[in-house]
Amino acid sequence: MNFKQLLAEDDAVSPVIGVILMVAITVILAAVIGTFVLGLGDQVGDTAPQASFGFDYNGTALTVTHESGSSIDAGQVNITSTVALDNTSGTELPGSSGTTATWEWISSDTDITAGSQVTVVEQTTDDLSTATVRVIWTSESGSNSATLQSWSGPDA
Repeated sequence: MNFKQLLAEDDAVSPVIGVILMVAITVILAAVIGTFVLGLGDQVGDTAPQASFGFDYNGTALTVTHESGSSIDAGQVNITSTVALDNTSGTELPGSSGTTATWEWISSDTDITAGSQVTVVEQTTDDLSTATVRVIWTSESGSNSATLQSWSGPDA
């Protein structure tokens, strides 16, 4: 083997191209490691479901209907109100002053799918027509929540 000929040849990558390749590799590695360190890849399960709810108020009772969108675990959905509410059998909803209840407590549904309904009624001391009612989703870990739909009474 002729070492003099090997050292004399200049068929190689120029130093500028070599530096550019090294910088590109470093940037890609930093981006991949950064996403794992910052936890950006772990948020898949904590995003709010996409769902649409409809409200039907008849003067004393409000029926909340899941109209379309994702199926949701009923234990993760709360119905909250600015006035105290009862379920349809007249039992006060659990929570502070009866203003919060899980969908699962009001209905026998374990999964909320299109067509699922719950009905809440106003307590005798409160007027539902002046209330604001919200359907709120909370993640399993409890770290995230989102208002899926809101309804305001005709006099609110």
